[in-house]
Amino acid sequence: MALKHDKDASSYKPHQSVQHALRVLEAVARRGVGITDTELARVTGLPVDQLTHMLRMLRREGYVQQAADGAYLAGATLDRLGAADGHESALTAKLQLTLDELRDTVGAAVYISRYIDGEVRITQYASGPETPPVNEWVDFRVSAHASAVGKSLLGQLDVNGRRDHLSRHKMARLTSRTITNEKVLLSKLAAQPATVPVLDLQEYAVGTVCAAVPITAGSSVGCLALSLPVEHAHRLHHAADRLNQSAAPVLLSLAI
Repeated sequence: MALKHDKDASSYKPHQSVQHALRVLEAVARRGVGITDTELARVTGLPVDQLTHMLRMLRREGYVQQAADGAYLAGATLDRLGAADGHESALTAKLQLTLDELRDTVGAAVYISRYIDGEVRITQYASGPETPPVNEWVDFRVSAHASAVGKSLLGQLDVNGRRDHLSRHKMARLTSRTITNEKVLLSKLAAQPATVPVLDLQEYAVGTVCAAVPITAGSSVGCLALSLPVEHAHRLHHAADRLNQSAAPVLLSLAI
């Protein structure tokens, strides 16, 4: 199965969007009493069309709100995340809401995965009757070589980190498509463009295709992923690009 990615969509950079969003939020928080879009454009240096798109996303996610006079203020989400008490629970709730919305947007089960203490962990996910989760028939911690989640996380490590992980987890053949040669896998990981979703075309499980994009925040390695039944494989290209373009709100929640 060959999937050709649209160059513009695949080169979308959620990290750059998050950097811009953080600059906007910093300016809003610093002003406190409200700041106009004209002032925001001057302070952040963002082009008007880009700033307009950014403010729309931040309003939708509840990070900012617009007063009657048009000025922008900190929104309810930012206030909750900024509170010392309950920050973790507020973040978890915000991420779950974002994942639920993303599940409905891409029409697939979606997952947040982190690389914690040398292991692959799914930390949150959203699925439903029409978007079933992947059947974890082999523990994700020992199948990073085969899953989109695992390959995305390994791809964000340096070469020594990748080799360390593979030395601790045998590259078992899970399907006829699974890569079990370490040299081949390391070569593919090294050649994977950072802005293009990593795919799993029935390498982890027969009947399931997946895609994952990095959402590294600071020194924490993570990814955002989706899974589809193989009968919906024709949607993977579009869904993966939508996932990539929608990663910024998730990454923003992790960065604050």
